[in-house]
Amino acid sequence: MTPIALGTIPFGTTVDEATSFAILDRFAEAGGTMIDTSNNYPFWHEGATGQESETTVGAWLAARPGMRERVVLSTKCGARPSVPGDRTLDRPEGLSAPVIRAAVEGSLHRLGTTHVDVYWAHIEDRATPLEEQVDAMAGLVEQGKVRELGASNHPTWRVERARGIARAAGRPGYSLLQLRHSYLRPRPGVRLPEGGHVQASEETFDYLRREGLRLWAYTTLLAGAYTRADRPIPPTYDHPGTERRLAALRGVAADLGATPNQVVLAWLAAQGVVPIVGVSTLAQLEEAVAAADVKLDDELRSRLDDPALA
Repeated sequence: MTPIALGTIPFGTTVDEATSFAILDRFAEAGGTMIDTSNNYPFWHEGATGQESETTVGAWLAARPGMRERVVLSTKCGARPSVPGDRTLDRPEGLSAPVIRAAVEGSLHRLGTTHVDVYWAHIEDRATPLEEQVDAMAGLVEQGKVRELGASNHPTWRVERARGIARAAGRPGYSLLQLRHSYLRPRPGVRLPEGGHVQASEETFDYLRREGLRLWAYTTLLAGAYTRADRPIPPTYDHPGTERRLAALRGVAADLGATPNQVVLAWLAAQGVVPIVGVSTLAQLEEAVAAADVKLDDELRSRLDDPALA
C-alpha cells in the first residue's frame, strides 16, 4: 500500500480525461487509496471553471464500479473566487454557513457520491464568525455527508480556537491539518509568493503531537525542484541550511539507490505525514508510488534530520 495521497489539480484540464483515468487506475492498482481534490481546482487556469478536477475524479469513480468503497475521497470548500472569471484569491467565497452547505452539495454532485471522507476548510475566513463555520462543518458530519473534517492553510491558533468551540458544544471538529511542507525549509520569516499557502512549522508539529492530529502535506516535491534541472529550488529556500539538507538528501538517495523525490516522500511518511503528490504522467506516478519501498533506518533518518552531523 502506498502512503501517499494523489493530488489531482490538473485532472480534466492540462491532464486530459484519458490520462487522468490511467493515472487513477495505476494509483489504485499500486494500493493507493487517498485522493485529494477541491471544488476550485484549477480556477486559476484561463478558461477553467474550478470544477474540472472534481468532475474528472467523479467520472472515474462512475466508470469503476466498487472503487468508491476503496478510496478515501478528500475535497475542499471556501477558496472559489466569489467573482466569476477572477483568477486570484483576492475575493474568495469564504466559509459562511450558506457557502459551506452549497459547496458540499456541488462537490457531492460532481464526485457522484453520497459523502466525502475528508472535507477541508480550504483557506481561513476571518470575516465569518468561527462559531458559524464550526456549526456548518459539524452539521455536515452529523448529516452523514462528511466523515472527517480538516483545516487547510489555517494558522494553529485558529484551528485550536475552532476545535475548542466544537469541543465545548460536543460536536465534530477538525481532526486533520493540510499545510505546505517538504524536506527543505523556507528561509525563516519569508513570505511565500503563492497566495493562500501556509507553511508547516515546528509549532505545527508540536501541536500535532500534543493533540493527536495528522498532517496532509502539499508541495512536498517543490514542483520537481529536487530532481529537475529546469525547475530550480525557489528563492524562498535560499539560505545555508538548504545546501546542507540537499547534500544529505542526495547522499541518502545514492546510498539507497533511490531518487531524491522518493527519499523525501519516505521521510515524510516515516513521520506520520500524508504526502500529497500531484502528477501529470504515469512515469511521475511510478516514481512516487515506489517510495513505499524506500526504508529509512535510524541512521539514515538521523542523517536527514540533522545534516550538519552527516
